[in-house]
Amino acid sequence: MPCFNQSSPKCISSTCRRKTPGPVPIIEAQLKAAFKSFDVNKDGRLSKEELRDAFASLGAYIPRWRARRGLSVADGNGDGYVSDDELDDLVKYAMKYGYTIG
Repeated sequence: MPCFNQSSPKCISSTCRRKTPGPVPIIEAQLKAAFKSFDVNKDGRLSKEELRDAFASLGAYIPRWRARRGLSVADGNGDGYVSDDELDDLVKYAMKYGYTIG
């Protein structure tokens, strides 16, 4: 419940504040949007290089390796790309590693 007193009209009650400071876990929709934003050539598919850049921006320890693993997990038709249809599998794979925002 927000507090509205004379000294601080915009203060937020301590019960509304986040208990643990630091990064916030990323949700599936945000992760999906993040991956899509790395489709630089806008062909609707993510190449290994685009995946590497995406994982690097997420803070992956070894983004090249993570991109290869993500591609092997999500590339259902074996064409070497993650298409929009396969993106959900990539997001599920990446969600296991607890990427955060901030």
